[in-house]
Amino acid sequence: QVQLVESGGGLVQAGGSLRLSCAASGSIFSINAMGWYRQAPGKQRELVARIISGRTTYADSVKGRFTISRDNAKNAVDLEMNSLKPEDTGVYYCHALIVAMSTIARGDLEYWGQGTQVTVSS
Repeated sequence: QVQLVESGGGLVQAGGSLRLSCAASGSIFSINAMGWYRQAPGKQRELVARIISGRTTYADSVKGRFTISRDNAKNAVDLEMNSLKPEDTGVYYCHALIVAMSTIARGDLEYWGQGTQVTVSS
């Protein structure tokens, strides 16, 4: 029942900006962490940014360019990407550690979005 629904992604020119959004839905007890990972063909999936209890963590490659934030109106997380570079191209996945109402005793479990393509052209 718990799922992550992503929006955004697309094609943008180098130097441009793009915003990704991810909303968690379902019977949720708590969300302990939300973040974004990305993966390019032939490369390992890497953590881009994560927010836990208001504190943010960024990959060195995106520091100063990307901003992650929680939407207080809903169980959502946004990733604002500025000064995009071709090397930012990849599939971006929303990730969250969520305690579902039906599995409180198990603690948090990880959930993944379906992924959204971000392509930065020269």
